[in-house]
Amino acid sequence: MITATQQLENYLESFTELQKRVVGRSLPWLCQLREDAFARFCEAGFPTTHDEDWRFTNVSAIAKTAFQLPRKDGVQISRKNLDPYRIPGVECQLVFVNGRFASELSLLNNLPRGVKVSSLAAEILNSPKEIEAHLGCYLDTKRDAFAALNTAFLEDGAYVHIPRGTVLEEPISVLFVSVTNGVPLMSHPRNLIVEEEDSQATILEEYISLDSGAAFCNTVTELVAGENAILSHYMIEREHTEAFNVSTLRMQQGRAATVASHSVLLGGALVRNNVHPVLAGEGGDCLINGLFIGNGRQHIDNYMLVEHAKPHCGSRQFYNGILDGHAHGVFHGRIIVHKEAQKTDAKQTNRNLLLSDDAQIDTKPQLEIYADDVKCTHGATIGQMAEDALFYLRARGIDEVSARKLLLFAFASECLDRMKYGPVRTHVEAVINQSLLQVANVPGIWKERKQEDVGRTWEEVG
Repeated sequence: MITATQQLENYLESFTELQKRVVGRSLPWLCQLREDAFARFCEAGFPTTHDEDWRFTNVSAIAKTAFQLPRKDGVQISRKNLDPYRIPGVECQLVFVNGRFASELSLLNNLPRGVKVSSLAAEILNSPKEIEAHLGCYLDTKRDAFAALNTAFLEDGAYVHIPRGTVLEEPISVLFVSVTNGVPLMSHPRNLIVEEEDSQATILEEYISLDSGAAFCNTVTELVAGENAILSHYMIEREHTEAFNVSTLRMQQGRAATVASHSVLLGGALVRNNVHPVLAGEGGDCLINGLFIGNGRQHIDNYMLVEHAKPHCGSRQFYNGILDGHAHGVFHGRIIVHKEAQKTDAKQTNRNLLLSDDAQIDTKPQLEIYADDVKCTHGATIGQMAEDALFYLRARGIDEVSARKLLLFAFASECLDRMKYGPVRTHVEAVINQSLLQVANVPGIWKERKQEDVGRTWEEVG
C-alpha cells in the first residue's frame, strides 16, 4: 500500500517519463492540454466516497496500487490469441495492446472512400489540425479526476472520422487487450469519433484480458455526432476479475442527431462506467441502454449524466442489473434539463435482480429540471426471481434450473431488444449468454434447487 504523497510521486514519475517520448510533444496545444490535466489531477487526487458522484464506490484499490506504464517494446501476442474475439461480419477491427495500437493484429478492409479509421497517435502526427478541432473540446477534466488522468497520459487510441452523407454498412470494432505478465500496468486509451452530418455508423469498443493480474484501463471516448447523424455505440467490458476498468463516454449531439449507447459490463474487480451525452442541438434523440452482471466480489458502478441543452429533444435510459454472490452494483442516473430545453421528453429506468442474500445494489435516479414545459420520469426496482413465474414454468414440466435459465435470459434480453439486428448484436448476445451460463452453473447458486437438478447445466437444456 502507498500513501497519498507516494501516489502522486508515482504518477509524476510516469508523467515525466511519458513526456520525453509521447507523440505530439512538439505541439504546444497538446502539451498544454496534457499539463493542465495533470495539474488538475494532482490538485483533486482520486475521488473518495465523500464525493457525491462516488458515494457508493471506493477506488482506494486503484489509488494504492503502484501501476506502471507498459514498456515501449510492449508484449508479443499472436493473431491466434485473438481468434475468439473476432466478430463474423466485421471486416474492420482496430486492436490495441495495453493501450497501444497493434497494426499487425488489426484488420482494415473495405472502408468506404473518405472514411478514416486509424490510430489516434498516427493522426496526431499526420493531421494535427484535424485532431485539434475536437480533441479535449468536450470532456470536462475539472469534474472528474479519472478524465483528467486520462488526458494527462493521452498517448494512443482509436480515431474514426466519417464524412458527410456516408453510410457504413459494416460495424467498426475496436478491441482493447490487457496483458500484464505479472506487473501492475495502467493504460489510458483515448478515442475520438467524429461523425459528420447525415452519416450513419455502428462502433463497438470491447475490453478483454489475456491473463490475470492487476491491470488498470482508464479510457475516454469523445464522440461527436453532426446534424441528422445516426450512430450506435457499443461497449463490452469482460476483463479478468482482478482488473480495474474506468470508462467515460462523452457524446456531443448536433441538431436532430440520433445516438444510442449500449453498455454490457461483465468482468473486472472494480468497474466504473460513465456515460455523458449532451443534446446540444434541437430535435436530438439519445438512448442509453445497458446490462451489468456481477458475481463473486465484483463492484460495477454505472454513472449516467444526460444533459438536455436544447428544446424538443428526447432521451431514454434503461439499465438492468443481475447480481450474485457478494457483488455490488451501482446505478446513479442524473438528467439535467437546462432552462432553454423546453419540450424535453426524458425517461430513466433501472431494474435489478439480486440472486443471493449478500448481493447489493445502490440505485439513485435523479432529475434536475430548470425548464417548465417538460415530460420527465424516473424509476428503479430491486427484486429477486419471480416465484409465481417460476411456479408457472415448473407446472408445465420444466425443471427448476431450466426455468430459472429462461427467466434470467428474459430479463437480460430486454437490453438486447433495444439493439439493432446485425453482427454486433449477435456478438453481444453470445457474450451475454456465456456470462449467464457461468453464473448459473456455479455450484450451490440456487438455494432451493432439488438434488435431482444439481448435475444439470444450462448448456444441456439450452
